[in-house]
Amino acid sequence: MASHRRPKQPSRTRVTVLTATAAAAVALSSQAAHADPSQSKKDVKSEVDKLYNEAEQATEKYNGVKEQQNKLQKEVDDLQDKVARGQGDLNQLRKGLGAIASGQYRSGSIDPSVQLFLSGNPDTYLEKAATLDQLSGKQAEQLKTIADKQRQLAQERAEAASKIQDLSETRKSLGDKKDEIKGKLAKAQELLNTLTAKERAAMQAADDRANRSNDRVNLGDDLPASQRGAAALSAAQSKIGSPYVWGATGPSSFDCSGLTSWAYAQAGQSLPRTSQEQANAGSRIYSESGLKPGDLVLFYGDLHHIGLYAGNGTVLHAPKPGAAVRYESINNMPFQFGVRV
Repeated sequence: MASHRRPKQPSRTRVTVLTATAAAAVALSSQAAHADPSQSKKDVKSEVDKLYNEAEQATEKYNGVKEQQNKLQKEVDDLQDKVARGQGDLNQLRKGLGAIASGQYRSGSIDPSVQLFLSGNPDTYLEKAATLDQLSGKQAEQLKTIADKQRQLAQERAEAASKIQDLSETRKSLGDKKDEIKGKLAKAQELLNTLTAKERAAMQAADDRANRSNDRVNLGDDLPASQRGAAALSAAQSKIGSPYVWGATGPSSFDCSGLTSWAYAQAGQSLPRTSQEQANAGSRIYSESGLKPGDLVLFYGDLHHIGLYAGNGTVLHAPKPGAAVRYESINNMPFQFGVRV
């Protein structure tokens, strides 16, 4: 039988707690609704800048691994070409020895040493000094040459296999770095998408103003560090407005070290690919007052950002994703030292 008992009424204490909780929730919602929107925008910008900075750190590591991959690929290609040429030489030597064996066979007196070589591996046989006594001088010389070539070929094949393994591991590392960069840039975009259209427009306007400020920069009248430094700076200045793209080395887009290496290449000077390696491309200048136009300028403790000193406390660089090659105050980033190439 169903119960017709009246439901138990909540106690006065329970009602009070529930009412207080609801009131607190309403108050918090109201507070959140009236939170300072500029503070939210500031926090998002700060986090986005942090992610862009981390993406650039990963980019310089990517550039280093990419350079290593290119070097390994060339070594592998060279070794494989060498192995192919060696195999061709070995085949010619075998062919010559085969001709001797054919002649001996027709005369019914094929040398057992030659027979052994042609049937498989003569190396162990040649290790026995007595064997050489059984051969004519010409045959002994040919057999030794072939055995030496076989050993050399085996060594080159082993070296090529090792380099190919290194190349495979390097490619995996390159893929990991690429994923890390894309992940950070995607996260930055997600954060930007949380802003209103008006807030995003304001942030874009600030970047646009920074890009347009190139026309108003006073570079002073300092003499360049060198004719080569002047040429590199001039080349970089011709790329003002070009977009930052991670891993790019020009001529239409750049990352930070891509711009500096491209600029110096136009001046006839080859630079290493990464900012950390470029830090060792010349003599270091630890005082900002000692910098001259055309000097490289390194930023951050791990040296993951680099630009060209343009004069009057200004650096020309490829700043970050979403920004163009432009001038900026050297004080906008933690200066470490300059490098006179």
